[in-house]
Amino acid sequence: MVECDRKAESAAMTLPRSGTERETPWEGNHRKTIVVMPAYNASRTLTKTYYRIPPSSYDEIILVDDASSDSTWAVANTLPITAIRHRKNRGYGGNQKTCYTRALEHGAEFIVMLHPDYQYDPTIVGDLVTPLRSGEADVVLASRMLGDPLKGGMPPWKYVANKTLTGLENLALGTRFSEFHTGYRAFTRKALESVNFEANSESFLFDNEIIVQLVLKGFQFKEIPVSTRYSFDCSSVSFGQGCIYGLGILKTIVKYFVHRSRIHRFKQFL
Repeated sequence: MVECDRKAESAAMTLPRSGTERETPWEGNHRKTIVVMPAYNASRTLTKTYYRIPPSSYDEIILVDDASSDSTWAVANTLPITAIRHRKNRGYGGNQKTCYTRALEHGAEFIVMLHPDYQYDPTIVGDLVTPLRSGEADVVLASRMLGDPLKGGMPPWKYVANKTLTGLENLALGTRFSEFHTGYRAFTRKALESVNFEANSESFLFDNEIIVQLVLKGFQFKEIPVSTRYSFDCSSVSFGQGCIYGLGILKTIVKYFVHRSRIHRFKQFL
């Protein structure tokens, strides 16, 4: 069980939506879609992100505040979402672990991870879920590289690093992704329940490790393009953090080869 602020969690807020909020009602045997938001110091952009998500594309939003030092928690509790707060900062990977655990506990069949910093286009949540509902894919990645990330403000060094690391990982894993490093993803319940995501890093490396886990399990992937914006109020990895992240990815690739060759079996990839 993740370490959460019990008092805050007991006060987590789930407000009912009005009957007119949805554009079209769900029909038939409905399977629940939950959008999860791993939040850290996102008070400036959270409300804007929330109101840009089409109401017809989800059933519930779960936000996990990773002990933000700004007013993210206060802002979250003004919105009709489920808000959970970590007592101590666990890092981006640790935040995702809580997000996915809670979404599964709340009965989600489809889980979309969207950063509340308004960097990725929130309006395409439904587009990510559609291939999951149709059975076309188990995992959908919103790829910046299928669009024009430089036009959206992505720093050139980050663009080059992204392309280079993605190329290395495609070569190592035998995949053909345009991007391994997007923070905008959608999963089926089966996909998340099939991997040991709790064994992954608490840092940004989590994003990469879970893809490797899902590739090893043989799940079907699909990519769709997404537009982005980079500004002062968007979360971003510094150059130094990027270097550490890159070394972590190389380590993950080595672990993948060792695991596949059965030299050593990592619990993380079982």
